[in-house]
Amino acid sequence: MSSSSPHRRTSHTTSHTPSRRAAQRRAAAVALAGVAALIATAVQSGAATAAPVQAPAPGAESVTLTPAQRAELIRDANATKAETAGDLGLGAKEKLVVRDVVKDRDGTLHTRYERTYDGLPVLGGDLVVAGDAGKTERVVKATSKAIRPATVTPKISAGKAEQQAVSVAKAAGAEGAAADRAPRKVIWAAQGNPVLAYETVVGGLQEDGTPNELHVITDAATGAKLFEYQAIHNGTGNTMYSGTVTLGTAQSGSSYTLTDTTRGNHKTYNLNRGTSGTGTLFSGPDDVWGNGQASNAETAGADAHYGAALTWDYYKNVHGRSGIRGDGVGAYSRVHYGNNYVNAFWSDSCFCMTYGDGSGNANPLTSIDVAAHEMTHGVTSNTAGLVYSGESGGLNEATSDIFGAAVEFHANNSSDVGDYLIGEEIDINGDGTPLRYMDKPSKDGASKDAWYSGIGSIDVHYSSGPANHFFYLLSEGSGTKTINGVSYDSPTSDGLPVTGIGRDKAAKIWFRALTTKFTSNTNYAAARTGTLAAAGELYGTDSTEYKRVQDAWAGINVGARPGGGGGGTSFENAADVAIPDNGAAVTSSVTVTGRTGNAPANLQAAVDIVHTYRGDLVVDLLAPDGTAYRLKNSSSSDSADNVNQTYTVNASSETANGTWKLRVQDVAARDTGYINSFKLTFP
Repeated sequence: MSSSSPHRRTSHTTSHTPSRRAAQRRAAAVALAGVAALIATAVQSGAATAAPVQAPAPGAESVTLTPAQRAELIRDANATKAETAGDLGLGAKEKLVVRDVVKDRDGTLHTRYERTYDGLPVLGGDLVVAGDAGKTERVVKATSKAIRPATVTPKISAGKAEQQAVSVAKAAGAEGAAADRAPRKVIWAAQGNPVLAYETVVGGLQEDGTPNELHVITDAATGAKLFEYQAIHNGTGNTMYSGTVTLGTAQSGSSYTLTDTTRGNHKTYNLNRGTSGTGTLFSGPDDVWGNGQASNAETAGADAHYGAALTWDYYKNVHGRSGIRGDGVGAYSRVHYGNNYVNAFWSDSCFCMTYGDGSGNANPLTSIDVAAHEMTHGVTSNTAGLVYSGESGGLNEATSDIFGAAVEFHANNSSDVGDYLIGEEIDINGDGTPLRYMDKPSKDGASKDAWYSGIGSIDVHYSSGPANHFFYLLSEGSGTKTINGVSYDSPTSDGLPVTGIGRDKAAKIWFRALTTKFTSNTNYAAARTGTLAAAGELYGTDSTEYKRVQDAWAGINVGARPGGGGGGTSFENAADVAIPDNGAAVTSSVTVTGRTGNAPANLQAAVDIVHTYRGDLVVDLLAPDGTAYRLKNSSSSDSADNVNQTYTVNASSETANGTWKLRVQDVAARDTGYINSFKLTFP
């Protein structure tokens, strides 16, 4: 399943009284419009981060806004956006564009903005401002860099940028590749210093028949390709998967159509093996749709229509969001796309979900969790806008899986009971196995169970694994259990147990983070920061829920557990150590005492470094005898901020007692930071 917003993001949080421990972070990518699909397609890699957010009092849950109330808040934000830009210290050429508003019960508003510079869109310049009307209290930015491009006059032509973009698409196997529109000038702020660039969107078909909507960013001065991402996200009725259900329809005279008048007039169309347009709106004389068999064209339409209704109701009744954009307007669904097309996708450009019929046209990809997955790509595109590439792309895909599972559970349909398996009904693999597993993602043979430094370089459908695993651990906990007849056995990367807080609370935390904390460049470290902030706002920073969020992230190798967790013995140095810019290595030391024999094979080294460009850093753990264990290499492609990570080290050949050191060296110029803390935990 895919989605149309392929952006990697970096969350930066600032306040009017920022501390060093809340240092701003570098953006690694931007949230752009796109298409997302259910199964893997080729994408570029990326990364991003986020700074800590000061949490207000617990209980700050968002309220349900009617479309009219939301529209009024957006009008108010538009009326004061110039004043807000001034409060944020934006330059004279920078303007804010209001994108969305979320309101809490205590009156706090979370207003999401895009930016322009000298009239040009700033890709990677998105930000979220939190505060009462007219008062800025907290800001989350996709980039901390000042938007000051050297020039807005290009040195290369738009035609050259278009030619390059089409070549990139053809190299990826696209058929009929051609620019959908003339390249537009933009400011590219998602990586390093903002520069003038062209954005070209290339159409045609991807190699597997999915529509192509490839965005290519070209440096307007040098002609170099800066970034690329795929914007298509692959992804009474007698249904095939959900039994006999009630559908929202409309009547005109003696005829009925699949038009859900109670859910924003969501419509479902029959493409009849076509690959473009809307096809034909399903209509009939009896208001009975399908017969439960794939051979009946109406059956897939009934499934897709039902799934869209369930997802609409879930977001409205559980999270207070009326429709994908929050404006009460329905999208539409298209079924019977192509011939033997084994995928489903969301596209921003049509604001619609599209479903193939599977191999042999016998297994339409229209089950509840697939429909919810695709519709959620639309929600993500219209909130955080997570770039569909790199770590933010994995989080984008995981968000769709998370709410696909949540909608399936919420539906409480006896023919398709809730589970933590993705696509178990549609049998893409042909052997009855699901497409993905949330309790142990690696069971599908490609997804990853835990975060590692290179995860942004793999396909987003597999880099989504750690976030799916996090959600399962936070919901249900680790170990073995059976839920609705399905057996699960969820491990943790640090070998320590996690206790769940329940799926409903976990989903509320993720949704609040998505809508008020994540930006286009959010990566795994930033997602941890955002979900902790959300948990603190909902339940308090001293709550069990907050601590369990920490545990669940540690269980997938992102961040540390509070106090070391699991009853292990910890040794910590919290003294700040400045890291010279492009200078000599520095160390932070802990003295281990009272241990017997050698260190364990799963020694936990929790590293917290505040730094404006983590790619410059080389990090080692030094044993008492001076043996070095490399924790992190420098990398020019790792353009995020900060290192907040727990590393597992096989130190079984080392004597436990003695002085252990964290050694850090900045090997390139222009960026600064410090070691915030270093902790060793002996499980």
